[in-house]
Amino acid sequence: MEQQLEQIRQQQKESWNKFSAGWKKWDDLTMDFLQPMGNEIIRLLNPKNDEVVLDVAAGTGEPGLTIASMLNGGKVIITDLAEDMLEIAREHAARRGIKNIETLACDVCEMPFADNTFDAISCRFGFMFFPDMLLAAKEMVRVLKPGGRIATAVWGVPEKNFWVTAIMETINKNMQLPAPPPGAPGIFRCAGDGFISDLFLQAGLKNISAKEVNGKLNCKTTDVYWNMMTEIGAPIVAALNKADEAMKEKIKKEVYQAVNQKYPDGNIMIDSSANVIYGEK
Repeated sequence: MEQQLEQIRQQQKESWNKFSAGWKKWDDLTMDFLQPMGNEIIRLLNPKNDEVVLDVAAGTGEPGLTIASMLNGGKVIITDLAEDMLEIAREHAARRGIKNIETLACDVCEMPFADNTFDAISCRFGFMFFPDMLLAAKEMVRVLKPGGRIATAVWGVPEKNFWVTAIMETINKNMQLPAPPPGAPGIFRCAGDGFISDLFLQAGLKNISAKEVNGKLNCKTTDVYWNMMTEIGAPIVAALNKADEAMKEKIKKEVYQAVNQKYPDGNIMIDSSANVIYGEK
């Protein structure tokens, strides 16, 4: 692997391990938020009883754990770059009595599985982080059985994702942050129309389809929104760490104003939009 890609991978691994405590704290809220996308992935994959399914970049375990609970005789291998995130996934599995899972910390670009191993692969919000997305897609196709299914979710355009732009645009407006290099990992990296479909085509998949799926981040209060985003959003925390206290307060005040203006009734339930893309080997 190229040195630059290896460097990005290492940074991401450290970052996700570092933020795992925040993800554990906010797991109920974030999993509720991301569930519509997970449900659509599951609907498309339509997992059967004895199948072996791979969940890539699974974080705290979804949608892999839900898929595992649907299987009778099959199992799910849950992978992520960060071991600390997988530890949370194992805790969730134990609490829910789900035994037909295995967890493995590995990089999607060099997975330790034989060719044609899995009946289906899910990947919810992983592609935006992969240093080499085409290599990742090809590696998933390699480990997928002929006729196997793959489904992934990626975030849609910024205009439909106020849950992230409310805070990131306020930060960018107030701080002169260097622009990331073109194609660098980032939340809207895969938002372009047909972006993942083209990637799937290049990786050798067929019968490709895409669908927009909407969700709502049900924070209820602006305090909850701010606290969650500043405890689990690595780019947000990195940016705010560069600001002095006065600047942090200014940003916080402007974010509160933006959110409260959009939801004047005080019920903070923020819209989101993602694309779920499906393909077959």
